Amino acid sequence: MIILKSIFMSILAIDVYYTENNARIVGVIFENWDDQKPNNILYSNFDEVSEYESGSFFKRELPCILHLLKNVTLEKISTIIVDSYVFLDDENKLGLGGYLYQKLNNKIPIIGVAKKAFHLNKKNVIEILRGESTKPLYVSSVGVDLKLAANCIINMHGEYRTPTLLKLLDVETKKL
Repeated sequence: MIILKSIFMSILAIDVYYTENNARIVGVIFENWDDQKPNNILYSNFDEVSEYESGSFFKRELPCILHLLKNVTLEKISTIIVDSYVFLDDENKLGLGGYLYQKLNNKIPIIGVAKKAFHLNKKNVIEILRGESTKPLYVSSVGVDLKLAANCIINMHGEYRTPTLLKLLDVETKKL
């Protein structure tokens, strides 16, 4: 599969930040992998946050992401980036990105970008280095070839480990 690209399609990166019992969800929409600035930033708050459950992060995060997606015309989204994994191990155990892909009826490619490695996840992830960083990002994907997904993240704007728009996303989620 390839990532759909046209002037009518956008890329959406999503992140969630938690306080005691609620979450702030932010989505950054852009059109080209090397964009320096987003076309739009979406904000949403969610008060029905589940408790964190070890090994089941998706149970907490997925409802938050789906809440934000209620404000998005999904037909105009070619790819979604999440701050997590698509698969958690080499046996294809679903991570947040995999569960999101299923919830979206396997129609929108998902790219996971994580900052920490899972020791059981070698074949479903590609480590990438950006800029002069010696610490890799861990890219996983579903609905799009893993090598293509990793290349897209490598080519995002920015000279540091974390691409400019993903750093912006992280900053915006923490604003209260």
